[in-house]
Amino acid sequence: MKRSDINCILDRAERFIASFGYVLPPFAAMSPDDMKTRREEIAGIVEARLGWDVTDYGKGDFDRTGLFLFTVRNGRAADLAQGSGMLYAEKIMISRKDQVAPMHRHWVKAEDIVNRGGGTLALKLYMPDAQGAIDHAAPVEVPCDGIVRRLEPGGILRLAPGESVTLLPGVWHAFWAEQGDVLIGEVSTVNDDSTDNWFAEPVARFSTVEEDEAPRRLLVSDYPAWLG
Repeated sequence: MKRSDINCILDRAERFIASFGYVLPPFAAMSPDDMKTRREEIAGIVEARLGWDVTDYGKGDFDRTGLFLFTVRNGRAADLAQGSGMLYAEKIMISRKDQVAPMHRHWVKAEDIVNRGGGTLALKLYMPDAQGAIDHAAPVEVPCDGIVRRLEPGGILRLAPGESVTLLPGVWHAFWAEQGDVLIGEVSTVNDDSTDNWFAEPVARFSTVEEDEAPRRLLVSDYPAWLG
């Protein structure tokens, strides 16, 4: 992805998020120079990989296959392993109309996906088989705001604004927005996007960036190169 396109996506995302009254944390406004200057102070942000995230999944067509994300908070894998401490994470995301986040599952993370506003959020769902692969025969059962919803394998679950679904580890899901862009909330156990995403088709979770202009904000995937 070109850095100029990423900068435009972030500008548009900030306006869309603000239109729903959702206020991002103060570190969202930090410039790359700010982050470099305050590197020691913001070690917790960098280590938890909090902040901006844009991906086209390596497909080169963000409008069709992609997702905007901002990680607001994230716990520690060590805490999760011992069963106490900061075991949770939170994201705010934007799925554009007809923009697909490809079919994937998580090994560890359980998550609530919440339609925070906009259009309808559509999710295509499958259960895992004994080896963790997509089970094309098993009916899908997922809790939606405390009520179990049942679908055929590969059925489409549609969430109106305010509705949510709980996806336990292993449940396969792809999602997109219908009728308009959707602001998505995610509440989950500790998030590790480097190791805890298993995709049905070969894709890249993080995009390669073409530096055609200076970054307005750093992405979480920029942190190793820009901040060490």
